[in-house]
Amino acid sequence: MNESELDQAKSEQRKTKSGVTMPKELTWSDSDDLGILLSEIHPELDPLAVRFTDLHKYVIALPDFKDDPAKSNEAKLEAIQMAWHSEVLDRTQG
Repeated sequence: MNESELDQAKSEQRKTKSGVTMPKELTWSDSDDLGILLSEIHPELDPLAVRFTDLHKYVIALPDFKDDPAKSNEAKLEAIQMAWHSEVLDRTQG
């Protein structure tokens, strides 16, 4: 990767409040990154108590989420929910 490509790759990423670097445009496949963002934006919520219909709304409302809302499915939402739950556990027990 040359210097120009490296600069472009860095500009296509951003850091969360916790310092985690992630791509600017998120999709349903980015469950770990979505979980981190949701834990930062909704620290008051228990991810395991969030219904999938509400989780879907929270994800598509994220400013960096750029995927088709219709491409979600139960497996993808569950992966996001578990990533969010894991992030909450890391923050509260770590």
